[in-house]
Amino acid sequence: MSVVSALPFLKPIDMRAPISPGRQRRHTLPASEFRSLNTEDAISVFEIEREAFISVSGECPLHLDEVRHFLTLCPELSLGWFEQGRLVAFIIGSLWDQDHLTTDALTLHKPHGTTVHIHVLAVHRTFRQQGKGSILLWRYLQYLRCLPYVRRAVLMCEDFLVPFYQKSGFKGQGPSEITVGSLTFIEMYYPIRGHAFMRRNSGC
Repeated sequence: MSVVSALPFLKPIDMRAPISPGRQRRHTLPASEFRSLNTEDAISVFEIEREAFISVSGECPLHLDEVRHFLTLCPELSLGWFEQGRLVAFIIGSLWDQDHLTTDALTLHKPHGTTVHIHVLAVHRTFRQQGKGSILLWRYLQYLRCLPYVRRAVLMCEDFLVPFYQKSGFKGQGPSEITVGSLTFIEMYYPIRGHAFMRRNSGC
């Protein structure tokens, strides 16, 4: 069992109507499910990511081989949202061991790190403008609070995405030292360590 599926608030959500006593149960997929990703999900992940980012910035945060790389090394730091078995949104993260992100953070997973680097959050085009990105990020941060070794989460984003992450509690750390071509980024962080009370009372 994956770490994600073992936690109360990350159990699959089944939105189907209750089955009446005389009605036969059909073997159908849950209407909505959250779970950690694996390498079998890599192509679906990359297709969503490529469409979401190439059209906006011309660059993907992770290429297909890098998606597979992180889903092999640290699948427990990913989270996918599935509707009827179809991936509609996801987050991929890895561990980092420094105060700020460097170019090494784009490809490395530091198993003894205490910072989760969120590489990418993306939503399928047909499910955007429905609040799914915010909901998925909230669930992911709740999950991180249950990991005793995690002290904070960090990410880098373009200027126009800063308000989105601020609404979820992220704070700016100034310009990132990382650039991709002509693209520049703002580094943001979310404190996990300061949520000890929440951790004690979250069923972790």
